[in-house]
Amino acid sequence: MEKAEIRIRLEDAQEAAAVFGRNDEFLRLIVERYAAARILTRGEEIVINAEPQEAERIRRLFEELLFLHRQGNILTSHEVTYGIRMVEEGRAESLHHMFSDTVLVTYRGKHVKSKTLGQWTYLKAIQQNAVTIGIGPAGTGKTYLAVAMAVSFLKQKEVERIILTRPAVEAGEKLGFLPGDLQEKVDPYLRPLYDALYELIGAETFQKYMQKGIIEVAPLAYMRGRTLNDAFIILDEAQNTTPEQMKMFLTRLGFGSRMAVTGDVTQVDLPHGKMSGLKQAEQVLAGVPGVAIVRFAEGDVVRHELVGSIIKAYERFEQQRQ
Repeated sequence: MEKAEIRIRLEDAQEAAAVFGRNDEFLRLIVERYAAARILTRGEEIVINAEPQEAERIRRLFEELLFLHRQGNILTSHEVTYGIRMVEEGRAESLHHMFSDTVLVTYRGKHVKSKTLGQWTYLKAIQQNAVTIGIGPAGTGKTYLAVAMAVSFLKQKEVERIILTRPAVEAGEKLGFLPGDLQEKVDPYLRPLYDALYELIGAETFQKYMQKGIIEVAPLAYMRGRTLNDAFIILDEAQNTTPEQMKMFLTRLGFGSRMAVTGDVTQVDLPHGKMSGLKQAEQVLAGVPGVAIVRFAEGDVVRHELVGSIIKAYERFEQQRQ
């Protein structure tokens, strides 16, 4: 079949460096997938020579990567490999919508957006529902994106405060033996939420919001008896709640509030035989209007490539031992 030639105009040499990656890292990923194609740069152009359908797919991939770069995002190999997959599956349009939606611009100017369609579905669910339950393995961004949405709602004045909570010490919430006041007792269990807020709004703003009560941090037991209006409430590590705790938490929802509940049902630390409140809530609340349940898959895990290699190496080691 006769090959097609497609040319993509670049703004400058820096764009080529951004899209091709350091030492052509991203280009190698693309060439590896499209081995029959010729892809090269001539001045400020990308020139693609390939079978017409393949050339069109490569064009679409480069255009989406350029679009992401031109929005001020730093490309990683994740965007490249995920982009290849989406284009190959004929879902380039969904990829474009996903790349178009910015949840928040951090205090450092970084654009926070979904990196997978599963994450995009999750963000849409939070926007459209009073209660969103995100269930999935570590590395899917469930907690970070919930915090980003909370900050976005706060900035847009859709809520007046953010409340962060988490079951402490294997869901039993036995904080008494820990040193310090309540805040110091709870802090270690909420560190992942703090880390996300530091990255999104900066440590100085975070401390100011804490002092003013705009951001509140409390163990789950302290939610009892409250009605939370005009707030964005996040329950993290929800797999370690009991059914009673989960029901208590969900019924704190007040007017003008949103709730995001996140957890991994494969990492339950409750005593043996004790039902996880998150597992039960997934069954009980399925189909209830205003409640969205989003299940993340392994394909939604976004990790540094080296982390994936480390995990695989440990898996091989364990298999050899067994």
